[in-house]
Amino acid sequence: MGLKSWVVPQDKIFFELFEEQAEIVCEAADLLQNIFTDYTDIPEKYRQMKDLEHRGDAMAHRAYEELNRTFITPIEPEEISRLTTALDDVIDFIDSGTNMLLIYEIEQPDEFMIGFASVIRQAAEEIRTGVAGLRTLNDPETIKGCCIEINRLENQADEILSKALQNLFKTKDPVIIIKLKDIYEHFEIATDKCEDVADVFASILIRHT
Repeated sequence: MGLKSWVVPQDKIFFELFEEQAEIVCEAADLLQNIFTDYTDIPEKYRQMKDLEHRGDAMAHRAYEELNRTFITPIEPEEISRLTTALDDVIDFIDSGTNMLLIYEIEQPDEFMIGFASVIRQAAEEIRTGVAGLRTLNDPETIKGCCIEINRLENQADEILSKALQNLFKTKDPVIIIKLKDIYEHFEIATDKCEDVADVFASILIRHT
């Protein structure tokens, strides 16, 4: 039976939790862009990011709890679990990448960090649009479009990483190489996690439309 056939109230909780997770993804991406636009008071801004990460964890834990006690779910339990995890992972890697700025005492962001932040923010918006479409699946083409765009953005992040590493390895300072490589790779993995969300969208579309 397709998703559109389920209208019982208890089904709504999963979509509400997905939507809340997607909002937190967007808030974290917005904050990341703000950090690089106005690179001041980083400890306070990271505190705000950590608060978002905690909120994301709380939403994920609630989703898992609901899944454990719900007999009939609107989509497959595995799909709920995968989407919950993928959304939480996006938030976690935005958070951990931001934390690296403090750990490594980065004085100023470079063009590559700013590029990653832009890609992550665009992917976050696609995630929010895609998640909103899951409630009814009335417009699968919109969700497919989100998947395509997220995949394109992930490829763009791969290109940014390649250019960043190529530029980085021109330096002779091994400490700088270690620090920046770690930061770049964390933000690139955040885009990989966005692509994981898109993969779950695609799986749901195949099964339920």
